[in-house]
Amino acid sequence: MIQPFTLAVCVETVFAELPVPERLRRLTDAGFLAEIWDWSRHDIKALARSGATFSSMTGYLAGTLADDAGSDELLRTAALSIPVALELGCPRLNLHGTGLDGRGLAIVKSEVVTGPMWLKAADTLRRLADLGETHGVTFVLENLNTAVDHPDVPFARAADTIALVEAVNRPSLRLNLDLYHAQIGEGNLIELCRRALPLIGEIQVADVPGRHEPGTGEIAYPAIARALNDIGYRGVIGLEAFPAGDSEVALTRFRDAFTLS
Repeated sequence: MIQPFTLAVCVETVFAELPVPERLRRLTDAGFLAEIWDWSRHDIKALARSGATFSSMTGYLAGTLADDAGSDELLRTAALSIPVALELGCPRLNLHGTGLDGRGLAIVKSEVVTGPMWLKAADTLRRLADLGETHGVTFVLENLNTAVDHPDVPFARAADTIALVEAVNRPSLRLNLDLYHAQIGEGNLIELCRRALPLIGEIQVADVPGRHEPGTGEIAYPAIARALNDIGYRGVIGLEAFPAGDSEVALTRFRDAFTLS
């Protein structure tokens, strides 16, 4: 059996009955890296003492990519996020096309994305790339889906995030390629991975429908794992899924899906 990838798990979605430090202990004992969402809701000192190795975290508290005031707020709160990332040893800071509320809904909705919005988004991301280079962290832009989870979020498709990251063309800005969202929005996941490979900072996964662990839905994750291995991907794959039942079972299914025979 071969494990060519580094596996991480979002602490927000597993072992929901346990306090976060205990969730982190269980993930660490099982050999997984950890990911968090909004860092302002956590006791950062407790996370740092947990012994967990962190893979990614949300890299802003508020703001948007594509308007002047929102861009300035995104940069301001991204700057606040960097010291937290450095304290946790977390190398990747996650971004979206706009800020999301507690239910994952767009704070600033955009049914239509205009040309000037594209130009402003690219400029904002260049400024974030500057910030990342200065502090030795990488910002990763995540694709989302608008059909089920995140209606009216701009720049949601993987095609959009790829276009923006390519336009900026900086090592401190990469993709967080979320295959759950891409399956809902675009499909053709193996070809998408091939297309995006030079730009990927991390891959996140969950199955469709339900946003549960691999093996509970329609996505052939073992085939995707083989394809990723074949094209030379050796980075992080993060489980951002709500267990269909028991969290330990979900972790086993995740590991099995990305372990090659």
